[in-house]
Formats: sequence, structure tokens, C-alpha cells
Amino acid sequence: MSVLVDTGAWSLAFRRRKPPDNGIVHELRHLIREARARLMGPVRQEILSGIREAAQYVKLKDQLRFFPDLPLERVDYERAAEFFSICRSRGIQGSNTDFLICAVAERHNLPILTTDGDFDSFAEHLPILLHQPRSHSPL
Repeated sequence: MSVLVDTGAWSLAFRRRKPPDNGIVHELRHLIREARARLMGPVRQEILSGIREAAQYVKLKDQLRFFPDLPLERVDYERAAEFFSICRSRGIQGSNTDFLICAVAERHNLPILTTDGDFDSFAEHLPILLHQPRSHSPL
């Protein structure tokens, strides 16, 4: 099964000169090798935003081009707005991109790999699944 990867996981693995040795980075590497990691355009934009060095930007942009964007549809934006309202009514806040990730994950029946603890709160109220890293071993 494919996994929709959130900005934080991509950033840990790709934006740092030396990625940390942790379960999220190992899991993302496994998912990439298994051709199961999925990306969406707004996450691509978040990953690439704010990179100060032009060479690092170009390198990361080129690395991410390997991953096609999941197509977004009108229903994804509408569902994301519903999710925003559901969570806000329960005192839970999140970004528009976070709720769009949830909506796309739901429509494609994909679990989400994330470093963002907000998704734990979302998962208590929304029909999403979070992908848990397997016990990591060196690749």
C-alpha cells in the first residue's frame, strides 16, 4: 500500500545536510525503495519554500521530481474544509495544507507518514490512518 508523506518527514530526510538517524527517516527511505511514498503539490511547495541556498534548492527540486504529485480535485478542497470545521468545532487547529493532506489521504485510502503531532489529534476525529514506522534496521 502507498503512503502519503507529509512535509515534516520529507524535510527530515531531504532538507538537512545530515538527516537524523530516526524511525521516520528510515521508514521514508524504505517507502521510497519500495516505490510506495506519495507526494502532493502543496507538500512539494512547503518542502521547497524557504531554502536560502540556490544550489540546495535546485538539488532538492531535482530529487523531488522523481515523485509525481497525486492529483487534487475539487472534492479534496471541499472535504478539507469539512475537516477543518470538524476539528475547529472540537478545539483542534491545523493548517489548510494539513487538512488537504487528510482529505487526499482519505479519498485515496492512504495512510499518512508524518512528524507532526497534530495529525494524532486529527486522527481522533477524522477518517484518516497514520502510518507507523516499522522497527528500523539499516538499509
